[in-house]
Amino acid sequence: MTTDTPARLLQLLSLLQTPREWPGGELAERLGVSRRTVRRDIDRLRELGYPVEASKGADGGYRLVAGKAMPPLVLDDEEAVAIAVGLRAGAGHAVEGVEEASVRALAKLEQVLPSRLRHRVTTLQAATTALASGDGASIAPETLTVMASAIAGRERLRFAYRSGDGTPSRRLAEPYRLVSTGRRWYLVAYDLEREDWRTFRVDRVTEPFATGARFAPRELPTGSAAEYLRQSVYRRQETYEFEATFAAPADFVAARIPRWVGAPEPLDEHSCRLRGVASDSVEWLAVRLALVDCEFTVHRPADLVASVRDLGARLSRAAG
Repeated sequence: MTTDTPARLLQLLSLLQTPREWPGGELAERLGVSRRTVRRDIDRLRELGYPVEASKGADGGYRLVAGKAMPPLVLDDEEAVAIAVGLRAGAGHAVEGVEEASVRALAKLEQVLPSRLRHRVTTLQAATTALASGDGASIAPETLTVMASAIAGRERLRFAYRSGDGTPSRRLAEPYRLVSTGRRWYLVAYDLEREDWRTFRVDRVTEPFATGARFAPRELPTGSAAEYLRQSVYRRQETYEFEATFAAPADFVAARIPRWVGAPEPLDEHSCRLRGVASDSVEWLAVRLALVDCEFTVHRPADLVASVRDLGARLSRAAG
């Protein structure tokens, strides 16, 4: 019998999170308490925000249903390891649409994992290999989780950094946001030694650690970390505008074009136009446009038109 009420509530919650209906008598037997105590504990869970539904009948069953908000979950060892391994496998690559939420969830989970489970997660990940797609750089999940925790805790962050030309440096910064472009992760932070805002490619960061020194968040000049990153990247790189039309609906093209390339605009139900500003080589963009797998026409710039023409000729020769 579990006499400690908080421990019994956690045990009850763990049982209810299994997708089945539990008869009151079975719950009472599992917990070693009376059915009346089970009913009181169910009421306590409801007061805490857990939507427990009761069914009428001789034995009266209980099950956890979807509510208006996500209540805290209670995970057993195997479930916690499975989730952590999955999040870590995806965190090393920018996964479009859920990337930042994945890193936040991983940071929260690893903060409370017992050392024995953390060791199992590390062992499992070391023994498996994911077939990654795309051209983004791989990142150690620990790097992302340390940064995410420092951002959430408003702690200053120290790390080693390698610039684009390979120059090493040590940085002390106030981390503001992690931003994913779909191919790469960037840290937007206030560099204390340079006394200015900076963006750092996370795949060039090593040895990050939170110093424990708290800071009051500064106001970002653009108000949006994503917009600040966009302006920062474009300031450092030579860019060019491009335009192409596709003989396919806009949603078809959007599903096959990375979001950093641009958003297609419908011309009619059977065609669309894609305009954007690129900083990658015209050869790379030509290949990305061809991968949409439909007829398309490039209108500008002339270098991109020429690159698409050369790519088509090369592929034709390759086919014999």
